[in-house]
Amino acid sequence: MKKVVIIGAGPAGLTAAYELLKNNPSMDVTILEASNVIGGISQTHRFNGNRMDLGGHRFFSKDERVTNLWSEIMPLQSKPSKDDIETGTIKPLAEVGPDPENDDRTMLLRNRVSRIFFLRKFFDYPITLKAETFKNMGFKNTMKAGFGYLGCCLHKRKENSLEDFYINRFGKPLYQMFFEDYTTKLWGISPNKISPDWGAQRVKGLSLWKAVWSVLTKPFKKNSKKVETSLIEQFWYPKFGPGQLYEAMADDITKMGGKIIMNAEVNKICRKDNKVEYIEANVEGVQTRFDADDFISSMPIKDLYYAFGEENCTKEVFDIATNLIYRDFITVGLLVNKLNLVNKTKIKTVGNIVPDDWIYIQERDVKVGRLQIFNNWSPYMVKDNKNTVFMGLEYFVTEGDEMWNMSDKDFIEFAISEMVKIDIVDKDAVLDACRLKVKKAYPAYFGVYKDFDKVKEDLISFDNLYCVGRNGQHHYNNMDHSMVTAMMAASIVLEEGKYNKADIWEVNTEKEYHETKEGNENGKESN
Repeated sequence: MKKVVIIGAGPAGLTAAYELLKNNPSMDVTILEASNVIGGISQTHRFNGNRMDLGGHRFFSKDERVTNLWSEIMPLQSKPSKDDIETGTIKPLAEVGPDPENDDRTMLLRNRVSRIFFLRKFFDYPITLKAETFKNMGFKNTMKAGFGYLGCCLHKRKENSLEDFYINRFGKPLYQMFFEDYTTKLWGISPNKISPDWGAQRVKGLSLWKAVWSVLTKPFKKNSKKVETSLIEQFWYPKFGPGQLYEAMADDITKMGGKIIMNAEVNKICRKDNKVEYIEANVEGVQTRFDADDFISSMPIKDLYYAFGEENCTKEVFDIATNLIYRDFITVGLLVNKLNLVNKTKIKTVGNIVPDDWIYIQERDVKVGRLQIFNNWSPYMVKDNKNTVFMGLEYFVTEGDEMWNMSDKDFIEFAISEMVKIDIVDKDAVLDACRLKVKKAYPAYFGVYKDFDKVKEDLISFDNLYCVGRNGQHHYNNMDHSMVTAMMAASIVLEEGKYNKADIWEVNTEKEYHETKEGNENGKESN
């Protein structure tokens, strides 16, 4: 019987286990999870009857392998959710499927609304050429943006940094207004010090020219079979948040005979030449050895190499791997009875709150980076979605810095003061709050990252170790990309002959935006 040990119970680790057991039920599969929570950063946190999504996770993918797996575990709703019933919203639901009012294991179809909050006003994300955009920017800023964009069209920069990447697509004034400060908040350094690789992954295909071209050509596309949409308009979402799907997947894995060991932190990996012989983990205080034929890792590469030990690696590769940089993450869950933001859109919502899933906070006088409104992700995330609003205030930090080290009480007070400062809420509207911290949420594309290929080559050389997922590859993957890496790794372990190890590292390197799509007139996606 072939034995496989998987490190990490996030989307990648769980997907690998699920695929292995589904295709070979006799396989011995064990997952080691360092924490006491399933789902990694895609977990759902429960707080006094309400639920939080850490970071916001839209379930959308161009890859049918991923969407088929999601559907297999949690089918799409066939009846409307309670907020759509109240607002009379009609959506293209599944012909056959669960009713979210009666069935918990249900995937919802949600509308995608994301905007930028800047100058205490809303702007579309990505920037559009609507009259409201120019009105909110003001005449002076609009003229600067227009001439700046013309300048970038006539003179393209060599793309040595993320700053160059943005300016080439939007012009310097728009970059400074809508990208520079937010990106600096996210990474903690100026975009001129970050590799353009991040933009190539996360902002694929977006530019002001595409917005202009869309406006100019729209009248001529009425009879076209193919319509390009800059961003997805709807996405799937589990009834109780992303963690619900991964908890369901974990339940299915154990029913298929897999083992999931929680609070099992891997701290030693016995490496001999290009093979892992065994690993050890601290399982609730007990050092435990795990032997296997194959190992699949989604643990951060920095921690992976510390587990190898400096003496078992070349000095150059060890130094690069252990000096990789990450950004950490803090979310404050804020339950309020009223938002000061006014819904000026035509989108109907319960209580007429703003319809946004999340809002990018571009204001320079606060440190908060994004604001989630969980009512709009799923009405079932909020205990009383008619009379309260549950928000997630997202801060990008570095473990050990001033914000990270603040007490929960002080940080919550600080976060509330920022919401009051930019007039999102009044202080007396706050009913309850909590704070969560997540380490190594975002693998960084600066520092020693420029030499990362040497680490990748070392990891590819292993005969029985497969690195998957965002942290497992130090690659800013979305959920679906992380799952695809795991599917490929499982396929190799199953000896299906479809992929080689290098293929796993090519996932999410294509130059197109994660959430773009091409569709025909009736909105169906085309391959």
